Amino acid sequence: MLKKLILENWKSFRYAELPLNRLTVLIGTNSSGRANVVEALEFFILLVQGKEIKTTLSHDATLPARQGSRSWTPPPQSQFTLQVVVQGEDHHTDYLYSITIQTKPNIRVIQESIARQYYQHYNQTNPVLTDLIKAYIKAGNELQIEVELYGRQFFYFPKSWNNHQSIFLQLKGMGLNDKMFWVISYIGRVIENIFILNPIPGKMRDYAPISDSLESNASNIAGVLASLTDQQKAEFESTVSAYGKHLPKPDIQKAWATSADRLGKDAMLYCQEQGQSGEIIEIDARMMSDGTLRFLAIITALLTRPEGSQLVIKEVDKGLPPDRLELLLKILKELSEKRNINIVITTQNPALLDALAPDKIPFVIVAHRDSNAGESQLTLLESIENFPQLFASVLLSKLASNGGEVTA
Repeated sequence: MLKKLILENWKSFRYAELPLNRLTVLIGTNSSGRANVVEALEFFILLVQGKEIKTTLSHDATLPARQGSRSWTPPPQSQFTLQVVVQGEDHHTDYLYSITIQTKPNIRVIQESIARQYYQHYNQTNPVLTDLIKAYIKAGNELQIEVELYGRQFFYFPKSWNNHQSIFLQLKGMGLNDKMFWVISYIGRVIENIFILNPIPGKMRDYAPISDSLESNASNIAGVLASLTDQQKAEFESTVSAYGKHLPKPDIQKAWATSADRLGKDAMLYCQEQGQSGEIIEIDARMMSDGTLRFLAIITALLTRPEGSQLVIKEVDKGLPPDRLELLLKILKELSEKRNINIVITTQNPALLDALAPDKIPFVIVAHRDSNAGESQLTLLESIENFPQLFASVLLSKLASNGGEVTA
């Protein structure tokens, strides 16, 4: 899993770090930089899938659906660097993966590196850093890449390298030792297991083809649910039954999907809702509320993602009434722990913070703009000065709304 995301000269950020835990809340107003954080994660996902950098930054049709996202414009600086800290194979080891992209005069990869962070038993805060592999443009020869292993020159990458793709992906099969090959592959698998969920109810109401994996916008939710094993279907139905009676409105008693044609290629989503007079009504997705569809998409993602993966839910509380937010957080916490899935949720709704219990405060990150420089910043809520006194005297939502600039 990812433990930290680091942004340097990325869009509205000059430098920022996002620590990631079991449940991380990223809150901020429009234009605060919240969406730019998610797009950095999307960048990594497409990078390890072999997409070219220009395509990844252009936000074309190959990218997951975004609402209100702006097209890429190069920052004033001539390059940006993105880094992730990946949890290693044991509790003492992490890996720091870094990639630097040149944006002017043209877009290309100019450096990638992986370092090992080893935490000694007596020192869990300052790890011992060891450079494992570094690949970068050779000085004086922009057509070649120099590769170092353990800080020593290893070989030159041939002139035919694609400077619009990850260098490490192209290094596979070129004489790397087993350890380097394993580390690159391991980090790639962790990044590929990041799933960004942005349910769009309007795309969830139609018939969907039978599918093995959920789309980012949840448009094929019916096809995914219909393809589950009997055991998975039973788990989904019991989970919906346990939580659906309390979260969206109207209350959901049951939800399922079945094939809608003789060939079994397409499926439709159904649910049972409790009417105002207490009667049970069966409807399909075309009649469901936006809140119900988003709730079902979140449950589906949590139950179908592999254990050990990372789930990012955009605008998690959208379509839900304020009085259900505390239950929403309870559901996310319980299911993330049950299935060993780390969750990042984004929101611009300050009321969500008021539903957090005090022991969840360390997991709240506020995205906001610096009042002087105009740059986006990420502030850990617990690091705000005089936080204990402020917590006792003001709502958390006020802190988030002001970017942590509340005075006693």
